[in-house]
Amino acid sequence: MASVSSAGPSPGMSADGGKVNMAFIAAIVAVATIGGFMFGYDSGVINGTQEGLESAFNLSKLGTGLNVGAILIGCAVGAFAAGRLADVWGRRAVMIISALLFLVSAIGTGAADSSLVFIAFRLIGGLGVGAASVLCPVYISEVTPANIRGRLSSVQQIMIITGLTGAFVANYILAHTAGSSTAAFWLGLPAWRWMFWMQTIPAAIFFFSLLTIPESPRYLVAKGKDAEASAILSRLFGEGQGDKKVAEIRASLAADHHKPRMSDLIDPITRKLRPIVWTGIGLAVFQQLVGINIVFYYGSVLWQSVGFSEDDSLKINILSGSLSILACLLAIALIDRIGRKPLLLIGSAGMAVTLGLVGFCFFQGAMVNGALSLPGQFGLIALIAANAYVVFFNLSWGPVMWVMLGEMFPNQIRGSGLAVAGFAQWMANFAISVSFPAMAAGLGLPVTYGFYALSALISFFFVQKMVRETRGAELEDMQG
Repeated sequence: MASVSSAGPSPGMSADGGKVNMAFIAAIVAVATIGGFMFGYDSGVINGTQEGLESAFNLSKLGTGLNVGAILIGCAVGAFAAGRLADVWGRRAVMIISALLFLVSAIGTGAADSSLVFIAFRLIGGLGVGAASVLCPVYISEVTPANIRGRLSSVQQIMIITGLTGAFVANYILAHTAGSSTAAFWLGLPAWRWMFWMQTIPAAIFFFSLLTIPESPRYLVAKGKDAEASAILSRLFGEGQGDKKVAEIRASLAADHHKPRMSDLIDPITRKLRPIVWTGIGLAVFQQLVGINIVFYYGSVLWQSVGFSEDDSLKINILSGSLSILACLLAIALIDRIGRKPLLLIGSAGMAVTLGLVGFCFFQGAMVNGALSLPGQFGLIALIAANAYVVFFNLSWGPVMWVMLGEMFPNQIRGSGLAVAGFAQWMANFAISVSFPAMAAGLGLPVTYGFYALSALISFFFVQKMVRETRGAELEDMQG
């Protein structure tokens, strides 16, 4: 991999001296990251609706886990399919499809009259979330200069958290106004159904906004549409840069005289999966093994289980979301200065400590009237530690994992590498999310959070050994 110096061109200049059209790039990034907002909103809307789902569909704990986690199967399939479809149809086209899937899912989940119908529409939404989760970061990485790529790609995570927080705020307002999530609201329908229907608004905005942005120039070059790619690149990076950039992209693809395919992930010499693919899979899986989505999917239920009211629990969700956004802003300030790998190491160490502290606090609790009660100040300490954990995650693994997946693979295998890593990420998400209710009930919260803490500790050593720094490197210089 090409070496990278700490100094670099200003944000308004590309590495080779071209004048970057920052207004155009900012507009494109703003549109693409609405996909991140939808990713977050569709993932977070379930938090606060579980009491309504359990009441409406008469769900067991396992049934609740399946209804909550159903979206993640769709996410895994969507992520896997999107990477390959993006190589065939284009990044923009597949993102447009994902926007339509968001709309269908939002309408269907709110109207569902059974658990089976609800799961079916959550699966549809999952296809959109999975597609957006892998394509928005790679699209951003393919239209931004290397020296600010990390910062702009990190906006994706801010939008994910903003979407999550937006869902938390909307859920809180609806439940607070109606009286509870199960109380009747507009048209005599319970508030939890309106929580799902609210996401039709950002989904429609995402769809129409996507119609205004261009296709990825790197995809266009791969399809032989050099003139169209050159025009977009000239608009992005300055007059005279289009043909030069096209030549660089063409050269990076020239070593392989075939269209991108899944078999490219296999090293032709060793006949084994390329090490860079294993690194991508590891990053994707560890991001979920640390348990972050337990906070986002089950936060309301979790805090109620240790003595907080439903109203206070929904407020805690908003606090966690707000802290997450601030942490992501700090990550944006640091990612192109100190690099990706140092942030991952800081995050792993911080999460291991804070998760261990949360588990220790829960270990001090006792069951009172069927609910866990924490003595003295342990409830407050657990709350502070949990929010510190959220900050460490969103300073590091939250944005950095998506940035790296969008940039670390060579051009030839970027779509396929994202497909495999994205699939692994969402399957790990499914396993963690669906298993949480049973683990918490069977093994207890201390053991459950101890597992997440151990995963965070192991991730520290994984990053040390497997992850290579990508700060400032051109996408054409990435090695597999």
